[in-house]
Amino acid sequence: MKTFFITGATGLLGSALIKSLQRENRIIALVRNKEKAECVFKEHKNISFVHGNVAEKNSIDEPIDYIVHGANPTASKEFVNNPVETIKTIYEGTLNTLELAKEKNVKGYLYLSSMEVYIDIDTTNIRSCYPKGKLLAESLCASYFHEYGVNAKIARLAQTFGPGIDIENDNRVFAQFARAAKEKKDIVLRTKADVKRSYCYITDAVSAMQCILAKGAGGEFYDVASKISPASIREMAECFGNVVFDIVPDADKLYPPASEIILDTAKLESLGWVPDKDIEKGGIREMCRRVMENV
Repeated sequence: MKTFFITGATGLLGSALIKSLQRENRIIALVRNKEKAECVFKEHKNISFVHGNVAEKNSIDEPIDYIVHGANPTASKEFVNNPVETIKTIYEGTLNTLELAKEKNVKGYLYLSSMEVYIDIDTTNIRSCYPKGKLLAESLCASYFHEYGVNAKIARLAQTFGPGIDIENDNRVFAQFARAAKEKKDIVLRTKADVKRSYCYITDAVSAMQCILAKGAGGEFYDVASKISPASIREMAECFGNVVFDIVPDADKLYPPASEIILDTAKLESLGWVPDKDIEKGGIREMCRRVMENV
């Protein structure tokens, strides 16, 4: 029965992690929308909510054993329209949660980063505010470990999806594909979408986060992805439904650069992490099938 402080609690990763932990642990969830949080976790116990914004300092009176910081902007459109706010939210949220970890002398702190940190980034491209912000946050984690002894670890996650996505409101590509499939509409791609990347199924992500938090080394990062063959956005889309193309000339300003990103999970597996064997066998098609089965 440990106490976890978790940000990004109502998101896909945060909510899945909380549901896996709450039976045997106490959860303090930082939320911006308390009504939404109460709806998401209405059948779950050992959870209390702190209403606030991660970019502001939040006072927690009780002891905390572990912190998982997963509250971040997630939509490319938001990155492009609000680059300053994107960077500030990533930086200030990480700084505030690391300060809380230092104050509470936590056993472990986990920052949820992104595979986008591997992209060869043009800093003058506004869309770069997100991966550059993530790299800055990772540097903060390493700095707090080396200077203050905060046991901070980093999970560099591949794009993660699975049951639990809000297909009505989530605008990430996999949610858009699931929405189109549910409504029996064509999936419209704005780019060729043929560059292959790693992906992660939600159960693999949750087990990896727990493994890194429990066994990972302070100041280190770990790649997190399902053990499947890399796939392109186009291949993922074709698993959901019929694909048509409407190429946008300036798409590079709206989406991450078209570069191959293949994550290496050897470091994670050295901690004892074991991936989902059925997902490993079925690949991206099995991941998409499970999503639609639960929509």
